[in-house]
Amino acid sequence: MTETNDAMQAGGPEAVFRACLREGRFMIQRNTLTGEHVFYPRTLSPGDGTGDLVWVEASGRGIVHSTTVARRRPEKGGDYNICLVTLEEGPRLMSRVIEIAPEEVKIGMPVMARIVELMGEPAVVFVPADSMEVAS
Repeated sequence: MTETNDAMQAGGPEAVFRACLREGRFMIQRNTLTGEHVFYPRTLSPGDGTGDLVWVEASGRGIVHSTTVARRRPEKGGDYNICLVTLEEGPRLMSRVIEIAPEEVKIGMPVMARIVELMGEPAVVFVPADSMEVAS
């Protein structure tokens, strides 16, 4: 899928990204001149300022770069993890690792992306990569 003027006028790159998530696709952008991948969605490529960005499907593979535990009362949903994940393609994004206790998320942990609903909207979260192998 390539970014079109119609899509840009209809809400910009974030709207395209969110629409793809609703379709179950985790898409990131790639600069056609440098080959570098870009996340968070944007109109111009960071560094060179060109608009030569196309949408490509992310592999979903990543590594936890940093992690912390957000503490919440159990009646409010309990503790959860917040992390930075470096995607195999290069960009880094803030997300969560789910399906394990927040304290079990470790720096350097291989993870796989999943699209889930959070607060009524689709969002990219991650699960430990070894749990994806067991599920396959």
